[in-house]
Amino acid sequence: MESLYLLIPLSVVLVLLIGAVLAWAALSGQFENLESEGARILDEDAASADPGRPRPAPDPESRRRPAQGSGD
Repeated sequence: MESLYLLIPLSVVLVLLIGAVLAWAALSGQFENLESEGARILDEDAASADPGRPRPAPDPESRRRPAQGSGD
């Protein structure tokens, strides 16, 4: 029974910590433009298959742009 006095506050702190990390990720744009990240992974695989071909430079602005065609 005494262990509950320790485990319950620790679990509440853990839930708050996970919620804070999720909120930070959502507010900092970590979940924006997920489709281009999948394409980037496939492009890197194709570039590594042909070592003579130069790899395209990543576009730093692509993470900040809103997804196209997602209108209501």
